[in-house]
Amino acid sequence: MIYQSITANDTPRDETEQRFFSALLVALKMPTLIKAIEAELGHGHAAVVQLVTTAEAILDRRLAGLSDEERASLDLELSPLDTLIEYLRSGFPTRQMRTFRTDGGDLRSELMVDEQGNPVHCQEAIRARDNLIEQLCSMPAIPAALDSLLRHFGTDAVAEVTGRSRRIIVDRTGRQKLERRGARASIADADAFQDGRKAVLVFSDAGGTGRSYHAERNAKSAGRRRIHFLLEPGWRAATAVQGLGRTHRTNQTMPPVFRPVTTDCKGERRFISTIARRLDSLGALTRGQRQTGGQNLFDPADNLESDYAREALNQWYHLLHDGKLASTTLEAFAELTGLKLTNADDGSLLEHLPPIQRWLNRILALRIATQNAIFEEYLGLIQARVDAAREAGTLDVGVETILAEKIILLDDQLLRRDPVTGAETRLQRLELHIKRHATSFHRLMTVWGETPDIGYLWNSRSGRVALRVPSWSVTDEEGRIIPMCRMVRPTGSDRHDAASLWHSHWTAIDPAEFQSRWDEEVVEAQSKVDVETISIATGLLLPVWHKLPTDDVRVWRVSDEAGNSLLGRIVPDHAIGDLASTFGIDAELSLTPDQIIAAARGGAGALLPGLGASRLVMALVNGQRRLEIRDFPPERREWLKSLGCFVEIIAYKTRMFVPADQAEDILTIIIPDP
Repeated sequence: MIYQSITANDTPRDETEQRFFSALLVALKMPTLIKAIEAELGHGHAAVVQLVTTAEAILDRRLAGLSDEERASLDLELSPLDTLIEYLRSGFPTRQMRTFRTDGGDLRSELMVDEQGNPVHCQEAIRARDNLIEQLCSMPAIPAALDSLLRHFGTDAVAEVTGRSRRIIVDRTGRQKLERRGARASIADADAFQDGRKAVLVFSDAGGTGRSYHAERNAKSAGRRRIHFLLEPGWRAATAVQGLGRTHRTNQTMPPVFRPVTTDCKGERRFISTIARRLDSLGALTRGQRQTGGQNLFDPADNLESDYAREALNQWYHLLHDGKLASTTLEAFAELTGLKLTNADDGSLLEHLPPIQRWLNRILALRIATQNAIFEEYLGLIQARVDAAREAGTLDVGVETILAEKIILLDDQLLRRDPVTGAETRLQRLELHIKRHATSFHRLMTVWGETPDIGYLWNSRSGRVALRVPSWSVTDEEGRIIPMCRMVRPTGSDRHDAASLWHSHWTAIDPAEFQSRWDEEVVEAQSKVDVETISIATGLLLPVWHKLPTDDVRVWRVSDEAGNSLLGRIVPDHAIGDLASTFGIDAELSLTPDQIIAAARGGAGALLPGLGASRLVMALVNGQRRLEIRDFPPERREWLKSLGCFVEIIAYKTRMFVPADQAEDILTIIIPDP
């Protein structure tokens, strides 16, 4: 028996699944959210919950179907289940198909009709549909978030600032009552929250317009920090960002704490993806200045509709076709999702594979365990690309900030003056006096103390300590998942292949000894002031963006404690010469050996004075990173070897490498005195 495929119309299916799945995820978050709110209230804070759905449309539909007697004794569950049930009733495949052979002998199928032309339905499919609906309706209802908060904390403690005109409340006897809300109900609740008479505020898109819930100096609740729970970001990035701004205003006694609420279901990335992608397009007019939009709530890997994600999906399809994934097989995935991935003739992958949006929507229909396994591999592919871009300095993450105690202007040159507006682009040389921020041991344990599988490590070579904590994995080119960990140090952190620690100088030590060594490093870091010199292109950047070095596209804000601030692109020292030639200015720098080595390790490389057109670059050879002198003069080969360099013949070419531990000494000899 062949049934009509439910995937015949993708759009209604995908939209219904997204709405229901989103409501299900919100319901899963509620127990944890309620506990978190209770904890924050216990610390004397005020809780603000941002959401989108208020279940008003569901309430209207339920009330419309009630008789007068039923209205007098309400017993309603405001759940999005009715949307799913109606979808199953209309979309479940019950049409029977008949098969036939064409004149050419090919097997085909078509919808079956009776003698009068009426559709023929399969009774077995109808029974399966009705049984599924019966099973779903017997399960506990999925509660609406807003009503769950009102029911738990009570209307006396929760300020509701939404656009709905009526709601269901439960009185002290447990009976449901329909309460109408006038036009000024939200205003009164917002005032009660700001005055401190209500400790929790819940607002939606409709209720949040034009209002402020920050710790305003003139408000009676000014002493209570706002803990802003982003429960539902929604689909409109501009609205989501405006919502975040409701608790973060000028004239506030203290800034809020933003807490996005997510589940461990990796399918939720579908919803994070939408908001993260749209947040990427917001911000100031200066290119790259997107910190204003995203507020740093989302990681670049959260955007599943970026170029990194599209490239990773293409690789995921090929790994699936090659049978290298552990999460699923090609046949099983095609059957579960209804996606066509291969040519019927030879089994090869289609030239035009399903786009990321359709792939993500179909993933939502799979079991949670299968979703998580697929996303584990897929997100690992994305993370590998994001990590590589971040390491190379080509990852556009918005504005990054350097906070210095003092900024000294060493040089200032004009690069360009706009002929119409007169706005200038300048190249400035700055000396930064920076005191590194050090994380106290108490703060370290507050953040990571309850995390499972942490390690207290000490490096026998450097004498430094680091806390090993779990981190997201990456997926290599063969589809293998590579476990990663994060090494948290007093002044920063970085990620490592977890397996590499077994072959390093890191060893486990006692927590008490770890704390003692950590505290010593914190005191040392706080007593030091580092002096760095940078060059920054600042001012009007858009017209000259394409002329600036491409090895680091990040936009930086450099600020000091006196309130001075600069916004621009940092120009690496090795690129100053090319930039000076491009704009016709005199700004040549003589690089020191350590600056040349840093340029090589940064990915761009640098010219080696005294060796013609030779450059020092970082090369990957047999999986290892090496410092290489590229395009060295053949007549200087023996001389370079006598300094300590070594050669290897790779692909019939002699290549010259510099030992990392001797690089600075060797370059000191190579570079002629100025």
